Amino acid sequence: MKEFSYVITDEIGIHARPAGMLVKEAKKYESKIVLTKDGKSAEATKLMAIMSLGVKCGETVQVTIEGADEEAACEEMTAFFKENL
Repeated sequence: MKEFSYVITDEIGIHARPAGMLVKEAKKYESKIVLTKDGKSAEATKLMAIMSLGVKCGETVQVTIEGADEEAACEEMTAFFKENL
């Protein structure tokens, strides 16, 4: 299992467009990717679940990756967050 924390820098937070991009990115991997904020969790492949977390700019999300390709998924998801969120 791999984990990383990320502070959201997008001024609007995780809204529809970046959430959609996140879902597309997460679906590339066999591993299960879960975002957690304030005790609530959402699978990264479920758009409405991500939106329901209500992540705003400056808030921290914990990303947990577990599965066969977790090493690559963790590296690439970390890069995705830095570039897009």
